[in-house]
Amino acid sequence: MNLTKKLLNAIVPHAAGLALILTLTARAEPTMPDTPADVAAPPADAAKTASGLASKVLKAGTGTAKPAAADTVTVHYSGWTTDGKLFDSSVKRGKPASFPLNGVIKGWTEGLQLMVVGEKRRFWIPGKLAYGDTAAGGRPSGTLVFDVELLGIKAAPKPPPVPADVAAAPADATTTASGLASKLLQKGSGTTHPLATDKVKVHYSGWTTDGKLFDSSVARGEPITFPLNGVIPGWTEGVQLMVEGEKRRFWIPGKLAYGDAPPPGAPAGLLVFDVELIQIVK
Repeated sequence: MNLTKKLLNAIVPHAAGLALILTLTARAEPTMPDTPADVAAPPADAAKTASGLASKVLKAGTGTAKPAAADTVTVHYSGWTTDGKLFDSSVKRGKPASFPLNGVIKGWTEGLQLMVVGEKRRFWIPGKLAYGDTAAGGRPSGTLVFDVELLGIKAAPKPPPVPADVAAAPADATTTASGLASKLLQKGSGTTHPLATDKVKVHYSGWTTDGKLFDSSVARGEPITFPLNGVIPGWTEGVQLMVEGEKRRFWIPGKLAYGDAPPPGAPAGLLVFDVELIQIVK
């Protein structure tokens, strides 16, 4: 507290004021988690899954639902290496963490799906389910031990259904000179088309022609904003055909997407996108 002595004396006697400062400071300090006594290895009563993940319930939960891999969870946690070194802790920071469960290490993705809200569990996560046995970039290596308390679950939006015409553009689709095909799904309320130099805010879902969903802002529950000239050519061309409020399906050939032999992680060949133009951001 940034109280001067003069101001403090005006409020309470000096001794009482000092006690007040110490009390408030103590309350503001997050609790330092204790190193588990069994940090070196899982005890005999720990449960173990086929993957090698070991865990033990420290406190029973009050909920009944368990999170799915696509859900967002809110947790308090602390993590140690097996020699007892604390390397990360939301408890120490005094602020819980929220994240999509499928966006963290494999041991967390698997382990938290065993839990219900209010439960606290200790995990012994082998290196292959964490950062590896020879992790780089300052990350801890080998088996890691986490105490995790599940505070809340936010269910992920349901993924959009696979279009019936995902394999190829139907006869009533419009095709441009570049080979981009599209079909209007929902009329817009706007009248202005975006320029390639504009930013746009959209909701979208993308599939390969065998019906595999590879990306979706709808499934994440959050639209995306980007410069229209900073994405694949099929998007740059196609979204310029739209007005605000419009929803359109695009069949984008590989040459206007990531190519037929794309870099690792990018989908190849013809891609199908449903795009809703929410806003043109000048």
